[in-house]
Amino acid sequence: MPIFEHRAEHNANITEIWNWHNSQGALRRIMPEWESIKPMNVGVIENDDETIFQVKIGPIKKTWVARHHSVIAGETFADRMIRGPFSAWNHVHNFESTSDNNTMIHDHIEYKLPFHILTGWSAGITVLPRLRQMFKYRSNRVTNDIRQIQATAELPRQKVLVSGSTGMIGLQLCAFLEAAGHEVHRLIRVNTKLPPDVNSSQIIRWNDRTGEVLEGDFNGFDTIIHLAGAGIGDKRWSKKRKQLIRDSRVIPTENLSRIISTLDQPPKTLMCGSAIGFYGDRGTEVLTESSSAGNDFVTDLCSQWEKATSEAKKVGIRVINLRSGIVITPLGGALVKLLRPAKLGGGGPVGGGRQMQSWISLDDEIFAIHHLMMNDTCVGAYNLTSPNAVSQKQFARILGRVLRRPALLPLPGFVIKILFGEMGQKLVLEGQNVQPKRLQESGFEFTYPNLEMCLRNCLGKMN
Repeated sequence: MPIFEHRAEHNANITEIWNWHNSQGALRRIMPEWESIKPMNVGVIENDDETIFQVKIGPIKKTWVARHHSVIAGETFADRMIRGPFSAWNHVHNFESTSDNNTMIHDHIEYKLPFHILTGWSAGITVLPRLRQMFKYRSNRVTNDIRQIQATAELPRQKVLVSGSTGMIGLQLCAFLEAAGHEVHRLIRVNTKLPPDVNSSQIIRWNDRTGEVLEGDFNGFDTIIHLAGAGIGDKRWSKKRKQLIRDSRVIPTENLSRIISTLDQPPKTLMCGSAIGFYGDRGTEVLTESSSAGNDFVTDLCSQWEKATSEAKKVGIRVINLRSGIVITPLGGALVKLLRPAKLGGGGPVGGGRQMQSWISLDDEIFAIHHLMMNDTCVGAYNLTSPNAVSQKQFARILGRVLRRPALLPLPGFVIKILFGEMGQKLVLEGQNVQPKRLQESGFEFTYPNLEMCLRNCLGKMN
């Protein structure tokens, strides 16, 4: 059978590497962002345990069932495909210590395509390029996750409650926290449907609009991370939609703050979502956490959202407001909306392209949240953006270069206004040049400070 092999050395001992791979969150962390893979069951690394996920082969969805075998704890394990898109697949993972603090991971895969007669001559265009990009991504993810975990390895692991855990950021945040050894619980609403790979026993269920606790107990958490809220860019803004956006953020935050302020065992820290829309449309003005607020709907929303944590502050709970920029990932958000026209060569400047876009990679968003969570001297508002904001025209040009497509076809601003109304005006045609001043002063180092590096990694276009 054809063979694919990959080797990567990591600055970590075998125990650290093995524990990362054997964590509840490893499967989500190791799956490439551009592949649209959906985990269904996460098996522990034991003989005969199974990991199940859905994968897309072109327009077709396939269920992949992999059964572990040949497990020697701390040294090696293998996965044999029981059901899936290949005729045969066996993946052996070997972990070898190259020094006291370095480990080599050797991946050895034997496979057959469904029509095995085509495997040999077609592998170079059908299988191998995809595998090379996937394993580059996996190696980067392991290296980066381990580096973040090691930075706080001497600190106690925490019991963490996360709202918005089924969202784009929340899913990956929970997976990383689990891989880092924290005990993760999820705060969910009455109608929330958890993904099938999530531990559904570790939940608190509540009515976020009334504050009524329906299942579980808020006592005893070290940190609560509150990210839930209706998507601000999902639909055109009507009066009703704007009220929903506001109420889904401000009211639950007020209720959460009130609840935890009266607990016998309150959390030490409340981390609450916010956004750089706090600053309003400011052109090229350089903005930091000390900059004044703007004057529009999003500004007012963010201000109210942050003020809704006041009850927690009054009783001495450390409150951190996460003013996030544009989170870059093909899993959702702004990049998904840009990809289709960009792939067709229509990803040119929008509305002149001079508006500044303050962005952050999905990994750095997660790593920054973890960094602030573990650093008990951090309090107040923090900008979660790369230090290298770009104009929309620069963004379009860089995305086109990564995709190897022209980025010349402009889209006039009036078209955006016609299509998306006020939402398009505020989220597409306006911008801010936001700097993460306080985050960097706290000692945080970005993994992807450069936009092209970020896009190449998350889109599987690494050189």
